[in-house]
Amino acid sequence: MRKKANAEPPREVAAVFRAYPAKLRAALLALRRLILKTAAKTEGVGVLEETLKWGQPSYLTSASGSGSTIRIDRIKGSDEKYAIYFHCQTGLVPAFREFYPRKFAYEGNRAILLDTKKKPDEKALAHCVALALTYHARKKGAWK
Repeated sequence: MRKKANAEPPREVAAVFRAYPAKLRAALLALRRLILKTAAKTEGVGVLEETLKWGQPSYLTSASGSGSTIRIDRIKGSDEKYAIYFHCQTGLVPAFREFYPRKFAYEGNRAILLDTKKKPDEKALAHCVALALTYHARKKGAWK
């Protein structure tokens, strides 16, 4: 199903968002909007599917096959920290580290770590999201 930046999430995804504490829910919903907005503006991404993977809100380029799955969730045991997860074998997070060594905290090769107390750099984060959403469509080494 096509998702617009202001569209409501599917019922099962909405239930997961409702279960978060208010401040964390607001941060994760803002991250969701950024993902959907970036997908809509990024050439070749097409329809974005929103679903649950491992109980986490997940965003897939099922229709175009252009990208790698993106998942978002709280950091286990925290009401303030959350993350955007990427497939650890894609090389995406190491590329993000090269582009933005001081903008974000990272977890290994799989996540950008965020905190509700600090507004993330949306332009840099949108760039990372766009790279993930076009991962399969780009030729190897074409990191823009």
